[in-house]
Amino acid sequence: MMRWLGGICVALLGLVILSGCSTAPVLSNVSLSATTLTPSGAEESVSLSYTIGQTALVSVALVDAKGTHYVLRQDVKRTASSIPYQLRIDGTAPNNDPVWLQRALASGIYHVVVTATTPAGIKNDAQVDLTIKSADAPPPMIENLLSFPTTISPNADGRNDVTEITYQLPVTATVDITIATPDGRTLPFVTGELTSPALHRQVWNGKTTDGLILDNGVYTYTVRSQDLYGNIVQKSDQITIEASGQPQALITYTYMAPQLLELGDVLTVTMRIKNTGTVPIRTYGPASGYEYTTNDAFSSIADGKYVAKSGGFWRIGVDWDANAGGAAKRYPYRWAITPRPPEQWKIPFVEDEFLPGEECEIVGRIRIKQQETKMGFFVGLIQDGVGFFQDKTGRTIIKVGF
Repeated sequence: MMRWLGGICVALLGLVILSGCSTAPVLSNVSLSATTLTPSGAEESVSLSYTIGQTALVSVALVDAKGTHYVLRQDVKRTASSIPYQLRIDGTAPNNDPVWLQRALASGIYHVVVTATTPAGIKNDAQVDLTIKSADAPPPMIENLLSFPTTISPNADGRNDVTEITYQLPVTATVDITIATPDGRTLPFVTGELTSPALHRQVWNGKTTDGLILDNGVYTYTVRSQDLYGNIVQKSDQITIEASGQPQALITYTYMAPQLLELGDVLTVTMRIKNTGTVPIRTYGPASGYEYTTNDAFSSIADGKYVAKSGGFWRIGVDWDANAGGAAKRYPYRWAITPRPPEQWKIPFVEDEFLPGEECEIVGRIRIKQQETKMGFFVGLIQDGVGFFQDKTGRTIIKVGF
């Protein structure tokens, strides 16, 4: 009798032990917060909830009526937890396309399939159905993307300093444009710009957004568009930067003589300049030695041949204290900055390049016809359309008798 009772006790104890060692299901409690999703561009979503009873790799996919799988998660490690995991579903899915990166799913009934696989190979899956009522809007495809020119030289010489990036959108979308540098950095160019369905242009000057000139190399620009429904489209192309640099010049010497003269005499101004930058400086006439009168200006001589040009041309000029007028009339007496005579210019008698490291001496002559007894003359560098550098250098008082 005692043996029989003992056997019963051992059996009952074994059942208790086995009950205590039973394992939780790998995957359970799979559900959606709602069975219908109607995306309208207001960030609508439903929440997928599931519980993991053992450490597993979890995958989640939406499967449409044609059997096409749209993977939302692929083999994501999840540890056992009594707290359910949550996944937000917004009606979009990654797209297996190098241009159309993310797509808004079409209207229809989808199986939401959750699969959990343990390291031992135990696999559980479950599915719930979700109805998506989409706007079925066309994606914001980036059409006719190009840049011109494809090679730029951002050095302020007015020749291919910038490129124009153009593209077209069929629908309204938010656009971002980034620039990838040769060393792997990504620079913002256009950020979060709401863009209408039309042809668009963006001008890039080969600089960062804070104005730093980028080094020579091949740069990749990427245009990315996203609509209200979560479609994301992205296209890229390349721009080459060469001959990049900031033009710089320095007036190293000035001298004016005679400092006492009669009305009608010639004031001679001797100026020395050095190209201290890393890029050539474009320049044009009149050449060293040209004689002005105080009634002249660079824009009025030689039938307007030397009127200010766009494109970053540099010259050296002379002005005086009592010269009235704004920036357009400043430094009325200007000369080319080059050590070469006009016949040896890069384009003879038209323009030359003052090369990095070069120095030159420019002699300017001004015949005094202004009836002032005392005139304060000074020298400065001018970059057309940009500004004045080393303004009012070497100011000298010239006394005039008449």
